[in-house]
Amino acid sequence: MFQLPPIDPVAFSIGPLRIHWYGLMYLLAFIAFYGLGRMRIGDLHRGVALAKMDDLLFYGIIGVIVGGRIGYMLFYNFAALATNPLSLFFIWQGGMSFHGGLVGVLIAVWVFARSRNIEFLRIIDFVAPLVPIGLGLGRIGNFINGELWGRITDVPWAVVFPAAGAEPRHPSQLYEFMLEGVLLFIVLWIYTLKPRPVGRVAAYFALGYGILRFTVEFTREPDAHLGFIAFGWMTMGQLLSLVMVAVGIGLMRYSSKQSA
Repeated sequence: MFQLPPIDPVAFSIGPLRIHWYGLMYLLAFIAFYGLGRMRIGDLHRGVALAKMDDLLFYGIIGVIVGGRIGYMLFYNFAALATNPLSLFFIWQGGMSFHGGLVGVLIAVWVFARSRNIEFLRIIDFVAPLVPIGLGLGRIGNFINGELWGRITDVPWAVVFPAAGAEPRHPSQLYEFMLEGVLLFIVLWIYTLKPRPVGRVAAYFALGYGILRFTVEFTREPDAHLGFIAFGWMTMGQLLSLVMVAVGIGLMRYSSKQSA
């Protein structure tokens, strides 16, 4: 068992500017996205020119931040949003949703693809393997902040989170880091070393993330204000992950028809 010490959410300060750990993880995620994207552009079948990489990153950043915040308020804190719509802009209070960020990125990429006359799914296939590292870094930020902890357990590697009481819990943030971050990245990166049918990489990302997130949710403490939302065991994260699995299956069928 490991006792997580209270960690200052501020990683470091530069004069009056305070850099929070979570914000630092976002910055590292964007850097990783850009760096890995430049590596992938080297192959002709990637479908994205190097000159467009900067614009793609810009669109992605806007999509992640705006979509992540809106998604969190709609999926996880709608009561607060309905009571005070301005709470949508209270970003200093925290609250970002991966699924909302994903929708935001999809919309941003659609706008990007349309404005540059590039096939939407071809861009999504390019982007998909760049996403898991950012997801993993976000979970590291959650662990450092001692938030989004797991359920009570007696496994040897359990962690006591200061804000969650004295009970040892699953470090579910680290499970997500390893599965949704490291494992999913490795699988997608290796799979895309060769050209694939359009939409196939996006399908595998949706299926992979949906299945892994659904599984990890069994070790993660449900959001206190939501609890279990169906069948006495299903969380909001699992419900949204099932949607991703359905989307992944649909993309697989579409990709198979296109390549037939």
